[in-house]
Amino acid sequence: MPLTILIVDDDLGTRLSISDYLELSGYSVITADDGQQALAMVEEYHPDLMVTDIIMPRMNGYDLVRRVRQQSGFRLLPVILLTARTKTQERILGYQSGCDLYLPKPFELEELAAAIRNLLERSQIIQSEYGFSHPENLGTHTPTKSLDTHHSELTDIQKSHILFELTPREQEVLELLTYGLSNAEMGQQLHLSPRTIEKYVSSLLRKTETSNRAELVRFAIKHGLVE
Repeated sequence: MPLTILIVDDDLGTRLSISDYLELSGYSVITADDGQQALAMVEEYHPDLMVTDIIMPRMNGYDLVRRVRQQSGFRLLPVILLTARTKTQERILGYQSGCDLYLPKPFELEELAAAIRNLLERSQIIQSEYGFSHPENLGTHTPTKSLDTHHSELTDIQKSHILFELTPREQEVLELLTYGLSNAEMGQQLHLSPRTIEKYVSSLLRKTETSNRAELVRFAIKHGLVE
C-alpha cells in the first residue's frame, strides 16, 4: 500500500505539479488549499508526511504545524515547509513551529522528492524498530511488539516513581523531544546551551532506561509521561 502524502498550498499550479510528480514516484497524494482544510484532512486521512506552504488563507503554515503537533498522535508526523520567505528569523519560526525541513521556493521537484524519501525512511525506521504504531495516527498499521518487555510492563507504581524523579526542567526537555526538536532548537526555547540540553537528555535516557531518543519518545508517550 503506497504511503500517503498531504500537499497543502493555495496555489493550484504548485499543488498539481507536486502531486503529479509524487504520484509518478509511487505515492498516494491528497491535497488541501488552506490550513484549516489541511488540519481536517490530517485528522481524517492520517497521512505519512505533510508538505505545506506558509502563506495561505484562513490558517497559515506555521499555525497548521503547531495545531498538528498539539495532537499527540501526530507529534512525529514528518513535515516540510515550503516558502518564498528565506530570512533567518522566518526559518527559525518554521523550525520552532515544529517542521522537520524548511525548503525555500523556488525548488526542484527532484530535491523535494529526495527530502521526502529521507524523512519517510526515518519515520518508517522509528515505527518498525521501536514499535511506534498508534491506531489514532497510523490508520491500518498494527502495533508492533516492544523491544523491551520490561518497559512494556511498567506498572503504575513504576510510572509514578519516574514522574517523581523527573525535575521540572527534565519534564520540559522531554515534552520538546516529542516534537522532534534538535538540541539547538530546544535550547532556544528554554534559553539553555545545546550542551546543557544534551545533559538533560542523557539524564532522561538513564532514568527511563532507554538507549536513544526515538526509544525515549516512544516510552514517554506510551506511558503517559507527556501530554
